[in-house]
Amino acid sequence: MSMARKFLVIADDSDESRLAAYFAARRARNTEGLVVILAVAQVESSGELWLGVGDAMRAEALHNAETALESLAEDVEEVTGARPEVILREGVLLDELRKLIETDDAIAILVLGAASDSEGPGPLVSALGRGKGLFDARVIPVTVVPAGLTREQLKALA
Repeated sequence: MSMARKFLVIADDSDESRLAAYFAARRARNTEGLVVILAVAQVESSGELWLGVGDAMRAEALHNAETALESLAEDVEEVTGARPEVILREGVLLDELRKLIETDDAIAILVLGAASDSEGPGPLVSALGRGKGLFDARVIPVTVVPAGLTREQLKALA
């Protein structure tokens, strides 16, 4: 029996993350795959922080990442009928993304959403656009869901 193909989505509180999760959920449902959702709590340290302030910042970052993770998991489960695999990590997003892809051979596709605001499409999509690879040891395809697509349009594509 072959291992089910996994579609990886990055959880944050953005609209593009929601669109990427919806697209991944539709693709997983239509291809008998699974969805994996990764949320990374990124705590920026600017020198020495008072212990209480640093702890509060870490707790808030973890809470925000967990909230985004659970919200997307509910959305995915609504589409697929199955609870997605959820992963919460602490660190730098790109580093944690690389580690996950290198250690889970079933992850077949990374699904990213492109932002539509004036700041650009987002850091991961921008890195891809500049020709920089996101991965070192194991290369996987990346699907970028354009900003502005409706769920109906995504339904037709997935």
